[in-house]
Amino acid sequence: MQTQSSAAPLLPSSSPETPAADGIIGRSAAIQFVQAQAARVAATDSTVLLLGETGTGKEMFAAYIHELSVRRARPMVCVNCAAIPSTLIESELFGREKGAYTDAVSRQIGRFEMADRSTIFLDEIGDLMPEVQVKLLRVIEERQIERLGSVKSIPVNTRIIAATHRSLEQRIEEGVFRADLFYRLNVFPLRVPPLRERADDIPLLAWRFIDEFSKIFGKQIAEVPAENMAALQRYSWPGNIRELRNAIERAMILTAGSRLTIPIPTPLSVARLPSLRLVDIQKDHIRKVLETSGWRVRGLGGAADRLGLRPTTLETRMAKLGLSRPRAV
Repeated sequence: MQTQSSAAPLLPSSSPETPAADGIIGRSAAIQFVQAQAARVAATDSTVLLLGETGTGKEMFAAYIHELSVRRARPMVCVNCAAIPSTLIESELFGREKGAYTDAVSRQIGRFEMADRSTIFLDEIGDLMPEVQVKLLRVIEERQIERLGSVKSIPVNTRIIAATHRSLEQRIEEGVFRADLFYRLNVFPLRVPPLRERADDIPLLAWRFIDEFSKIFGKQIAEVPAENMAALQRYSWPGNIRELRNAIERAMILTAGSRLTIPIPTPLSVARLPSLRLVDIQKDHIRKVLETSGWRVRGLGGAADRLGLRPTTLETRMAKLGLSRPRAV
């Protein structure tokens, strides 16, 4: 059996050249390499693009870069581009003046102004609406913002760290992400490895989470069976660190003793995986382009223009695939 006291969890190690980080746990070569690269770019003001699957810890690397930078005296400002409604994202990023739109009853500064002389972390940048991408490109190029409802330019001294779990190259091919914005963001790309590529770090992570939940639930865990830990290391963890943490939290809730067995999550069934049939892939792609175009088929920037099709050709294909604009509720 493999034992480990919850009172003394294993902590990450780092080489003398790489500063330690509270949130980044791991001794694997994969994670140590990324941490060393992050430490190097932190000393600059260069834009960083964090790439990696959902749940790999990209926000922790953003925080690590900020904390090692000369901007660390001011808090990093975080924005989840996928979580803010499309009608509000522009005012959230760049601010607004009173009366800029019906509900704008007061002036509001945007996240870029909040991050002046600091760092802004733009998470899920691949989901940013095309019309906002144009304004973000201008901010990167000119280092100035304009609040919604104003023509006055406001200079901002903001370091940008962006992150996405999507392939931005594929988004460019789909016509939903600007190539010029990608090249502006892709100054220093860093790929955060998925958990399946750093299986040696799973015991370190597991015991860190066990220690965390021991304090929350008032339970003391003395051991995890060796065969159970080995099974955790063999599992591919499609949800990465977040999935591992959730599995341990569930196990900690259910356990009544000092010996913790962590059930291996059930993989997604084949029936729930995306279809690989060409017609289904085509239908899904056309639907996504239509959604990002506001279901506008014709005109510059319309779905047909983005897909490189004649509007009549696209309309015929939509009818054949059973695609139609959803009715307003």
